[in-house]
Amino acid sequence: MSMFTLVPAAQSLDEHRLRRAKQAYTTRHLDLGVARSLITDGSPGLGDLVLAAIESIGQHARIEQRDGRRATLFPGDEVVVAYGHRYAPDQFEAAIPEDLGPCELVAAGGVAARVQSAHGRMSEATRLTPVGLLADGAGRRLNVRDGALAPGPSCLPRNRPVTVAVVGASMNAGKTTTAAHLVRGLSAAGVRVGAAKVTGTGAGGDVWLLMDSGASPVYDFTVAGLPSTYRVGDKEVRRVFTGLTDRLAADGCEAIVLEVADGVYQQETAALMQSQLFAERVDAVVFAASDALGACAGTDWLRARGMTPLALSGVLSSSPLATREAEAATGLQVWGLERLGEAASTRALYEDLRRGRTVRGAQHASDPDPAVEADLARSTLIRAV
Repeated sequence: MSMFTLVPAAQSLDEHRLRRAKQAYTTRHLDLGVARSLITDGSPGLGDLVLAAIESIGQHARIEQRDGRRATLFPGDEVVVAYGHRYAPDQFEAAIPEDLGPCELVAAGGVAARVQSAHGRMSEATRLTPVGLLADGAGRRLNVRDGALAPGPSCLPRNRPVTVAVVGASMNAGKTTTAAHLVRGLSAAGVRVGAAKVTGTGAGGDVWLLMDSGASPVYDFTVAGLPSTYRVGDKEVRRVFTGLTDRLAADGCEAIVLEVADGVYQQETAALMQSQLFAERVDAVVFAASDALGACAGTDWLRARGMTPLALSGVLSSSPLATREAEAATGLQVWGLERLGEAASTRALYEDLRRGRTVRGAQHASDPDPAVEADLARSTLIRAV
């Protein structure tokens, strides 16, 4: 055994330099005041924080800071962001690099990676030159997981809040808007509602919208210690899902609205939705789509896995013609934003789900009870609105 121990190359970090840097949303749960040095070689890992200089401005000309404000970027600015993978069919596919060489800002919330592919509408990504990984006084790397919120105690099935998951056909299908208006309706009906975005890429826009709609508290996977959930593995996604739903239950929520990012073909989304955990904790699914064909394909995918959606929504709900097509093709109602946000309708929805959890039974039972199915047919959930 060698009598010498190799340590990463490091340089001291001036606290004023760190304070001047634009600190991203993905870092918001950490105390950056403990940073004392910069590690300047080695391989970055998922969630490691890096001080980087803006080399050139591209697609992301602003960075979302810890308080949610989007700060304009200039060449030469220094930022503190987190390494993470990204999956965004409408933007970038990107992966954590194996070194501390040049990379890109692949999400406005502060995710550093190397672009592997991009949508044709995208500009070149904003280029970063890493200065070094942030480390504390003992030389330990600072990581997003250092700021993870402790999960609540495990919630027994009989005690958990009524839970509705909003899933979709793709990125930008209208999932967050659907979730926000459902939150708005529940809140207006006097229901204590919390919300969480359980998968995706770290950025605050969805969180702030859910808060503004009346959800309290609102969490996302950054609270569970991840800058993004792409390529983290099914077990880790289930950990996040469990932790966030347990936390919301412990916070005293009567209802939970969840957003699951991207479309049902995305790896982490598909695995989570087909898990026993999802079946046990989600009472109903609302499916968001941009058009009738997407709604039909998504409904077929869900039904094949025992999850008939409660309703359709999303971008297609803004078009009366697309709405009629989707309803004719699927036999499901399309709920527009007015219906989702209407207090009386959402109160009826909440009470129906809470009373015996009839929808969940109809979705997940391998041999549904005819009496339950008849009760469901009579319920407010599928009545014309």
